[in-house]
Amino acid sequence: MLNLIIDEMDKSEKLKKTVKEKYAEIVRDQNKCCCGSKNEHAEYTVFNESYENQPGYVKEADLNLGCGVPTEYAGMKPGDSVLDLGSGAGNDCFVARSIVGEKGHVTGLDFTNEMVRKANANLLTLGYKNIDFVLGDIENIPLKDKTYDVVISNCVLNLVPDKVKAFKEIKRVLKSGGHFCVSDIVLKGELPDNIKEVAELYAGCVSGALQMEEYIGIIKDSGFTQVEIKKERQIDVPDEMFLKHISQDDLKKYKSLGTGIYSITVVGTK
Repeated sequence: MLNLIIDEMDKSEKLKKTVKEKYAEIVRDQNKCCCGSKNEHAEYTVFNESYENQPGYVKEADLNLGCGVPTEYAGMKPGDSVLDLGSGAGNDCFVARSIVGEKGHVTGLDFTNEMVRKANANLLTLGYKNIDFVLGDIENIPLKDKTYDVVISNCVLNLVPDKVKAFKEIKRVLKSGGHFCVSDIVLKGELPDNIKEVAELYAGCVSGALQMEEYIGIIKDSGFTQVEIKKERQIDVPDEMFLKHISQDDLKKYKSLGTGIYSITVVGTK
């Protein structure tokens, strides 16, 4: 039993290291080229939804790494305190700030140094005083209990090995009556084992995905109420993305299973 626990811990740390390295690489590549990283890192951007019509949108902060637009359904109000988990270069934080206004406050949390530096560089350019970016792990959020009115996240919790712990941490930092709104990737049907085991696909939000029922079950078991899926859309993953990692025969088998990869935006209240 002890060996099993150690193996699981090692696996989690390896997955975190993979995710951290891949997202650091995306930032470095984006910094090298004004055209961004969308084409160079298609495995991470294939799920993206456009933010261009969102208030407060900052193009330089949008690395096309999301799978939804949680700020549309987060129910933020002027004066709210908001936490964005996996804040990246600051995209959702800047949109959230335009909603909560000068009297609100937005905190972005990311565990990749390069992302935090990129977000702070964007913040310095914009000059906002009521946003801060913090380095930290979603499984162990380095912030106080009962601090935030709203927690948001975009295609990030799927990358966290221990999702049970992540949602417990979300509940801990929310004020009583506070709520969350997250966009994430889930499955309907099973992925073949050889796809699940590919680290790059994990970092690209595919092989780390849970079944939709399991994902929603974790949220409810964490004690959240009024849990509701606000938006659901099926993701059309290009064949060439899978064929980088599996054979044509494996791809045919995968398609025959009828598995669906979905983006969902879900809310819940503490």
